Amino acid sequence: MTLSDLNNLPAPTRAEELRRCCGSSAWVEATNQQFPFADADVLYQIATQAWNRLSEADWREAFTHHPKIGDVGALREKFASTSTWAEGEQGAVQQASEETLQALAAGNAAYEQRFGYIFIVCATGKSAAEMLALLQARLPNPPEKEIHVAAAEQDKITRIRLEKLLAA
Repeated sequence: MTLSDLNNLPAPTRAEELRRCCGSSAWVEATNQQFPFADADVLYQIATQAWNRLSEADWREAFTHHPKIGDVGALREKFASTSTWAEGEQGAVQQASEETLQALAAGNAAYEQRFGYIFIVCATGKSAAEMLALLQARLPNPPEKEIHVAAAEQDKITRIRLEKLLAA
């Protein structure tokens, strides 16, 4: 869809399209209220500004709209509306060794237990081994630092998904 198409959608329909890009209800509402946009760069800028103004609870809500890295079953079942995007974002995981997949699963469990939300990483262009290394590097972070790292990763994911939305 073009930016013009998105601009001209009824607000509730546009909200559903935005929700495919980011699962935070507050972000969807804040971004949707800013339409129409003259160009995509302004949309991306406003989207990031809206994201950065959200609360930690809003960020955590967005995180719940992602499958765990490497969880192909969750990609297909829970996240049907974004599964094609997520599968592309996590495509390198499908070529990972069983050992790497098991390490990712164990790392995801440890991360979720430590921080209370799944490991969020902008997986586009990263191999499974790279994502595993990032997960392991971030595990020792203090929770007050890690939430901001995860939020920055979500912002990158949202940007990529907005670009995909406008390219569809």
